[in-house]
Amino acid sequence: MHAFHPTLAGFEHVKRFWDSSRHKVMAKVLPGEFYVTKHDELISTVLGSCIAACIYDPVMGIGGMNHFMLPTSLKFDEIDPDNTDCRYGNWAMEILVNEIIKNGGSRKNLKVKLFGGGKIIRSMTDVGLGNIRFANAYVKEEGLNLVAHDVGGPWPRKIIFHPETGSVKMKKLQTMHNDTIQKRELKYLHDIETQDTSTDIELF
Repeated sequence: MHAFHPTLAGFEHVKRFWDSSRHKVMAKVLPGEFYVTKHDELISTVLGSCIAACIYDPVMGIGGMNHFMLPTSLKFDEIDPDNTDCRYGNWAMEILVNEIIKNGGSRKNLKVKLFGGGKIIRSMTDVGLGNIRFANAYVKEEGLNLVAHDVGGPWPRKIIFHPETGSVKMKKLQTMHNDTIQKRELKYLHDIETQDTSTDIELF
């Protein structure tokens, strides 16, 4: 039985498991979620059109990852500041940075790595491109240090992030059935429009 460190406050709902191949605890971030840790553990997600920002303070050994589907909420002014829903990029980026700082990180030390934004849903506006433009604009406007990125293209991506060191392992999932990814993302977009922020939606 492997000992799990307690999560930081507010992240108890995030699914974690022991990854026997990597000998570390792995936290799985779903669309609309984010996770911050100061322990020696990994964070993973799978991206289609969505963006994941991996943000970390290499001096303090703390960092986290978000996973968002749309750049901004039209009802941004109505978002409850105590709500940790991260389906929209403007909120997902802000709350991830704030949680890292709140738990001991320093803004001046923060480094950012961006992934995702693939053109997975062929039949509609390029959601991924909008996400890429938003994420790059946010990083620039906030004066954050973007140190790596892998965005765009037709591939889903699997991301494994180690916040303690800042290292990221990425796999382009070229063998996955993109029709399945398209259907899942279309369903997620529909659910964003029709369901409230308490809904748990698992894309991958």
